[in-house]
Amino acid sequence: MLIGEVARRSGVSARMLRHYESLGLVRPSGRTGSGYREYSGEDIQRIFHVESLRAMGLSLRETGRALDDPGFTPSALVDDLIRRTRERIAVETELLTRLRRVHATDPAGWEDVLQVVTLLGALGSKSADARQHAALASVDEVPVEALVEAALGEGDPNVAGALRWALARSGGGGPALLAEGLGSPVAAVRERAVRSLAEMPGGEATALLRNALTSPDAVVRGYAALALGTRGEADAVPALVDLVVAGTNDTDAADALSLLAGDDAAADRIAAELVDRLARDTTGASARGRLTQALAGVPGAGSSRALQQLLHDEDRAVALTAAYLLQLRDMG
Repeated sequence: MLIGEVARRSGVSARMLRHYESLGLVRPSGRTGSGYREYSGEDIQRIFHVESLRAMGLSLRETGRALDDPGFTPSALVDDLIRRTRERIAVETELLTRLRRVHATDPAGWEDVLQVVTLLGALGSKSADARQHAALASVDEVPVEALVEAALGEGDPNVAGALRWALARSGGGGPALLAEGLGSPVAAVRERAVRSLAEMPGGEATALLRNALTSPDAVVRGYAALALGTRGEADAVPALVDLVVAGTNDTDAADALSLLAGDDAAADRIAAELVDRLARDTTGASARGRLTQALAGVPGAGSSRALQQLLHDEDRAVALTAAYLLQLRDMG
């Protein structure tokens, strides 16, 4: 079969067949009396083998080795192809994500496109200063999705604070994206998600923080409770008391409890919660001291009665603290 017919039947151009021949990949088995290349059935089969291997992503050099080297191991080559394909997909996926984010800003001109691309690049910079600058400049210029991704992955506290600031002033969609971070298997990501939610205004963020009170992650529950306490959400009281007992952000937790004790009924409920925790045998001495101090910020008769009872507590430090707090109340 002459080269023209081979090209027509195989779909490989005559020029490419000559290139294969120059590389030694496919050599026609014979020549006609006029000197034209003549391909046998085996030659044509080898052409299809070459094309199949190239379709898998092999280079021409790798294709030649695969066909001619008896010691060539297909499994190693396939493993390498898988690795390279994954890397290529990752690069293309990142490019697609960036293009979508640029498109989401609905740029009016090339200057807008370049501005968004610059800010997106800066958010991924190795320089903390560059990332912080991009975060502070990115409100209304970068899609909220990019801000959330940056916030969930940011380890520098200053940059993280700037990103939370930007998210709190961004458009819609932020809370729902951050909610996905609350379910991350990585503890640091969960913490960044709840801290970002804590600074976001609106009912959607508040609802997600309420859900976070049931999280198995104590850190997530704690930040959610502190944020809800400042928003006047009574559901946060048990988790705030847990913070006081644990000694984690206990001062902030006590302040939040004081804020929630805005009327007599709420104050009595909070005092009862603190007294209940004080009465538990499993509560350690230092925790009981913090619980006693927390009663100081709770107004009303309930907390005063609790402090009176604590004057006779077996723990002298608790009794002295109660006496001091009652004295301050009398002076007030």
